[in-house]
Amino acid sequence: MSIVFHYAAGPALAARLAAYGAVVCPEDDDAGFALAMREAEVLWHVLKPCTAAIIAGAPKLRLIQKIGVGVNTIDLDAAAASGIAVCNLPGTNAPAVAEMTLLLMLAALRRLTAFDAGLRRGEWSCPPATQDALGELGGRTVGLVGYGAVPRALAPILHAMGCRLLYTARTQHTDALAKWRPLDALLAESDIVSLHIPLGPDTTRLIDAAALARMRPGAVLINTARGGLVDQDALTAALQSGQIGAAGLDVFAHEPPDTTAPLFALPNVALAPHVAWLTSGTFDRSLALAAENVRRLRNAEPLLHRVR
Repeated sequence: MSIVFHYAAGPALAARLAAYGAVVCPEDDDAGFALAMREAEVLWHVLKPCTAAIIAGAPKLRLIQKIGVGVNTIDLDAAAASGIAVCNLPGTNAPAVAEMTLLLMLAALRRLTAFDAGLRRGEWSCPPATQDALGELGGRTVGLVGYGAVPRALAPILHAMGCRLLYTARTQHTDALAKWRPLDALLAESDIVSLHIPLGPDTTRLIDAAALARMRPGAVLINTARGGLVDQDALTAALQSGQIGAAGLDVFAHEPPDTTAPLFALPNVALAPHVAWLTSGTFDRSLALAAENVRRLRNAEPLLHRVR
């Protein structure tokens, strides 16, 4: 079957994709992608939105396979109207995202990016004004917004590091490590708030100015889920005022983001370009399941993790 992988690939990954018969189209090659999609039967979709126009230009397309979990970047209605199945891969990137979440917590608490930039400029010390802001994870209360695969992988690590754990979710779970709280209570009690929920109409800008004001003064916000969960302007203002002490962000409302925005000049923010999921382990797990769905599609068998 004709498979298009819509993301850049290094040499090792490109070789693995070629073994599956997939054509690699980097996200910045719109012309090449449009050409490849004319014959594509399967799209292995990563991040760049799969729009109604893309679907209309792919007359042979039968399956949009998300390499990851969130399908907010796929026009589900357009896919359904064209009879195209949409599947995702829950859990395949959870170990990688959990590790990146921990990394951003530590980087934010220890101002790692500011120290890295300062040392590259020849600064060999910690500015006195920064000393009081440095902290440890041990003894902190961490609030997990959502309690799916990623926070469940993260919880025992944080527990082992001496954190008290809270979570909020639509369903209360029996869990020995984390205690359920409604969102407002979680925000008020937590030293660190970490977001792990999908983006939808009811969660867009969930963390707005009012939510940030409910957080503990000097608290840390971590987002490895979706950028649209946070009002970026309100977060910037809270970071500038000191209401929020630091943030660790891997995702943004608009990607790629406008890096001239004030947020990107703040020293108390650790940033990454939506790569929390991106490890060789994630691809090991994801490509195996994506290839299985190609096999199932070819043999008219039920698809794994179909969302539409």
